[in-house]
Amino acid sequence: MSAPWLPGVHSAPNIQSAPAIYEIENLALDRERLITDAMWSVMPWDEAVVCDLGAGAGFWASEFQAAAKHVFLVEPHGPSRLLAAMRVAKHRWENVSVMAGSASKSHLATGTVDFVQSRFAYFWGPGCEPGIKEVERILRPGGAFVMIDNDLRAGTFAEWLRKLPERYQRDPYEIDAFWRSQGFQLSTVRSSWRFDRRSDLEAVVKLELPSICDEVLAQHEGLEVDYGFRIISKRF
Repeated sequence: MSAPWLPGVHSAPNIQSAPAIYEIENLALDRERLITDAMWSVMPWDEAVVCDLGAGAGFWASEFQAAAKHVFLVEPHGPSRLLAAMRVAKHRWENVSVMAGSASKSHLATGTVDFVQSRFAYFWGPGCEPGIKEVERILRPGGAFVMIDNDLRAGTFAEWLRKLPERYQRDPYEIDAFWRSQGFQLSTVRSSWRFDRRSDLEAVVKLELPSICDEVLAQHEGLEVDYGFRIISKRF
């Protein structure tokens, strides 16, 4: 997906291979909107210009568009952008725009954004420096950057992630140390996936954890999965 005009792109096999199942996953995620409350406590976005960086199919636009002055959905993956544009048109959101861009090249003008969200798109910690510089460039003074990542220390989903092969493992303490060295604050929200049907839960687990899905599903009953989220934020 990466190209000279769109650098710093990483594939996202979950949403890019099965967007309909990923939609189910998003509908199940954090139904109490505790993550939204945590982001709002960093900086309210009423009458703000918001950028959702790595917006995918635009699912989280609804979290922002009602209060924000304008929302830019920036996404490198063409098919996902088309789905985002269809969502915007369906809801007639006149204050939402869909754009091609990446973490290190958003194509937004300098100093034009008040609030940037990046949800499940900045997993790597070290190596994200170009993306941080790009966000600092597009933010107005006093603006905020908030990232949502998986909490790798606690919760059922974190336990499942630790069952994956070593090449997929990330050191949460190394990642935290990187973000703190860049001036970011970190906190944790304990929430869940909560599904309406067992078949939906199974489909999502098979999408996200294909190599261990049979094992974890055999050991897990019910429709809910305890899930922790890392909130990584900075006011610039």
